[in-house]
Amino acid sequence: MSIYKSPITSHQSLKLSVVLATRNEEENIERCLESVKDIAGEMIVVDEYSTDKTREIAEKLGAKVYLEPHHDIFHITKQKALEKAKGEWILQLDADEVVTPELAKEIVSVVSHQSPVTNHNPLFARHQKLIEQRDGPIGKSTGEIVGYFIPRRNMFLGKPLVHAGVYPDGVIRLVKNGYARFPQKSVHEQITLDGRVGWLNGDLLHFDSPTLKRYFSRLNRYTDLHAEELKVKNVPKNLFSFLLFTIHKPLVTFLSLYVRHLGFLDGVNGFLWSLFSSWHFPIAYFKYLTNNSK
Repeated sequence: MSIYKSPITSHQSLKLSVVLATRNEEENIERCLESVKDIAGEMIVVDEYSTDKTREIAEKLGAKVYLEPHHDIFHITKQKALEKAKGEWILQLDADEVVTPELAKEIVSVVSHQSPVTNHNPLFARHQKLIEQRDGPIGKSTGEIVGYFIPRRNMFLGKPLVHAGVYPDGVIRLVKNGYARFPQKSVHEQITLDGRVGWLNGDLLHFDSPTLKRYFSRLNRYTDLHAEELKVKNVPKNLFSFLLFTIHKPLVTFLSLYVRHLGFLDGVNGFLWSLFSSWHFPIAYFKYLTNNSK
C-alpha cells in the first residue's frame, strides 16, 4: 500500500514520469515504487541485468523495465532512463529512496501547474552555495524553473542523520523533460539544467546504509571511482600527496563533520559517519598507488 494517495484520479493528467536505474535492488525497489505509484503517470526502470528479483518486483508494481549493460559510471544508465520518459516532468530516484507524503504533495503541485513552490530556508540556500562552489553554477539565474533540489534525510544504521554536514544533502531530482541531462563523468555529479533551479521542502528518505556491510560496499565502489579520478588527474605519487591524502584530508574531514557540523549530536552514529567519511581519502589514494603504479 502506498504512503500517499493522489487527489487526482487520472495518472496521465499528472504528466509525471518516475525513472530509476537499478542493479540488484530487490531489497529496496518495492518500497521506492510504492511511495510514488499513485502520483506517477508512468514508472520506468532501466536495469543493469540484475541477478536478483529487481525486475520481477518492478514489473509487478506496474513499471516498464528495460535492460542495459553495466556501466562503472552509473549515471550513464540514469541518463538512458531520463531519455525514455514521456511525461512533462520527470522524477529521478534511486531504488534506496522513498518519497514522503509531504514531498509527494509538493510534486503534485508542480506537475499539475498549481501554485509554484517557494522556499526561503537559509539552510538550503547555504547548501546550494557550497555545491556551486564545488561544481560551478547550477542552471541559469533567470527564467523558468525547470528543476528542483529535493532535501534528503539520510538513514544511517537505522537512524536519520540530522547533523554531521549531512542534511539537507540536496539533490536535483524533479526536472522538466528536455531541460536536464547527466554529464556522465562522475558518480557524485548533479544533473545539469537548461533553466533555473528551485527547492522543494518535503524530504526524500535515503536508506543508503542500513547496515555496515552495505555502507562498506558503497565505500568500496566510490573509492574505486575516486582512484580512477586520481589517475585521470595524474595526482603526484610523492610524500606531499601521501601526507595530504592520508593525514590532512582525513583529519580535516573528521573535525569538520564531527565538530563544526555537530556530528557529535547524532551520538554514536554521528561519530561513525564522521570517521568512515574521513577514511574515503586514504583508501582511494592507496588504491591509486596500488592499482595504478608505474
